Amino acid sequence: MNYEILPQIKSPTDLRPLSNEQLHQLSQEIREALCSVVEDRPAHFASNLGVVELCIALHLVFDFSKDRLIWDTGHQIYPHKLVTGRFEEFETIRNRGGLMGYPNPHESDFDLFMTGHAGASISTVLGMKTGDSLLGEGSRKSVAVIGDGALPSGIVFEAMNNAAELGEDLLVILNDNKMGICPRVGGLAKYLDKARVAPFYDGLKKDISWVLNKLPLGGSVEQILSQFKDGMKTFLHGGMLFEELGFRYIGPVDGHDLDALRSYLEMVKEVKGPVLLHVFTEKGHGFEPACEDPVKFHTPAPFERNGTTEIVPVKQSSSVAFTNVVSAAIHAAMTRNPKVAVLTAAMCAGNKLDKVRDSFPDRFFDTGICEGHAVAFAGGMAKSGMRPIVNIYSTFLQRSFDQIFQEVALQNLPVTFCLDRAGLCGPDGPTHHGVFDNSYLRIFPNMTVMAPGDALDVAPMLDFALTHNGPASIRYPKASAVELEREVAPFELGRAEVLEWGEDGMIVCFGSLLPDCIEAAQRLHELGMRVGVINARFAKPLDREVILRAVDECGFVITIEENAFNGGFGSAVLECVNMAGRNSDRIRCLAIPDEFVEHGDRKELLADLGLSADGLVKVILELCDPEGLLDDELDDESAETEFESTLPVASI
Repeated sequence: MNYEILPQIKSPTDLRPLSNEQLHQLSQEIREALCSVVEDRPAHFASNLGVVELCIALHLVFDFSKDRLIWDTGHQIYPHKLVTGRFEEFETIRNRGGLMGYPNPHESDFDLFMTGHAGASISTVLGMKTGDSLLGEGSRKSVAVIGDGALPSGIVFEAMNNAAELGEDLLVILNDNKMGICPRVGGLAKYLDKARVAPFYDGLKKDISWVLNKLPLGGSVEQILSQFKDGMKTFLHGGMLFEELGFRYIGPVDGHDLDALRSYLEMVKEVKGPVLLHVFTEKGHGFEPACEDPVKFHTPAPFERNGTTEIVPVKQSSSVAFTNVVSAAIHAAMTRNPKVAVLTAAMCAGNKLDKVRDSFPDRFFDTGICEGHAVAFAGGMAKSGMRPIVNIYSTFLQRSFDQIFQEVALQNLPVTFCLDRAGLCGPDGPTHHGVFDNSYLRIFPNMTVMAPGDALDVAPMLDFALTHNGPASIRYPKASAVELEREVAPFELGRAEVLEWGEDGMIVCFGSLLPDCIEAAQRLHELGMRVGVINARFAKPLDREVILRAVDECGFVITIEENAFNGGFGSAVLECVNMAGRNSDRIRCLAIPDEFVEHGDRKELLADLGLSADGLVKVILELCDPEGLLDDELDDESAETEFESTLPVASI
């Protein structure tokens, strides 16, 4: 497309001279730019299509060079990036070194927080507004845009309760598109459905004496007024929940009517106290396939457009992802055992649980974006005798830290946690990298912490967890599930799988980097080094016997994991060695360093961090061959293998 207006938008001030016709053309150009991105990479799509007019209207009415704007969850930030001067870089979004797919204060002063988890926007914008008032800058306007999918999060109501008490001027825009990633669920969803069809309502603040004058007076004025107000509450159902929470409710408003949006935003701009503007939008608006299937087009695989209504998917890899392998194992477990149930927090599609939901609707529970509740709910189910599986992304499970402690681990209840997206999440970046779960789960007594080394580990590991008398976690990445051709060793609590013993050294892998470990060992075999590989399987309890034997008998021990170094699997090994009084001089731990890793292709990020076959070989050669004598042999095709390896072969 030949963009006419979008390249001219260097900052939101460039929007103001545009005519209504030009603004509508800009909306179409923004949608075209969104379509161009997803033609060659996965990216958040439908949610961004739905907020184009809302974004433009906000930047026309407010001056966010000084006013405050926070986009809750942040995956609908793309139009905002385009109107804040990032069009020239937009083609780099979600690519390594390019724009982040979420708000990023390092990119622009218009991005205030990195927001990748749902629900915190009202809290943070209230904090900023209160801070501005205390610092004498109370004239700044404060706006939070929050989706209806995030609305049930407990922190939202904590913030609204506090906002009503403080009385600060605060605008909350409820972007209601009837969706999270999947269709919204629960009582609030039904409430908002009613609000969508209610007449426009501005908080029952208007003078109603003209109505009272038309009523037959058969009792006291107070009684009549009370009856009238109750009747109006029923008729104008939509806003009363927010009114009772202390917010002036206005809406609902068509979120795709740019002219109307500007008018309503101008109206609420000067209202004192907390206000909630209810805006209804259509996820995928402006692109028919996304409107018809907003779940599929939340983050679609790359596709080519054939006109405006048809798409042609770009051929993708046929390899099976860990997510699919785990989902299949869950389905099989639920088929065998009627006590197994599965809970997820608005991630049915992301966790590939559609078949589970459809096959076992009475044992499938989507709590919405309420991870803490999901975990406590699972604790209650386990107490009653069920075997619940909590299937949540690693980074989102952090939100339920206290419930894991209090309602599950402390009670020693048999809840199984399946942690999708554990490790580096590629283009989603630091808000979504699941690199802390080894650390935050390992600290809890009673908790068993596991990770499959390959696809063949998944089903037996889940079966073990579902018969284990206590809480257990299973972590796995957003990656292809490799199968290592071998006879899989039986699962026993705290037992590792020794794939090959190596007198010169051992690589101990916790998790799905196991194929890289095998490749590194095979390359070192070519140099005549006897390097073995252990599939740890358990970070807690650790296989002390195997670990200490490796420390005692082998020249070195290298641990590797796709988790933060602090408190992770490598730390567990070092603790074990220290408590046993062994020397740790020849132990090296490879893990995510103590920093937030930026976005990019997962394999590229792992390579940068040395968490790859190349990285392993480099560390081992530096440890064993500081003079670099073997390095020359590694490139010598005439180097001979001194022994036969029994390491398994990897296949997809």
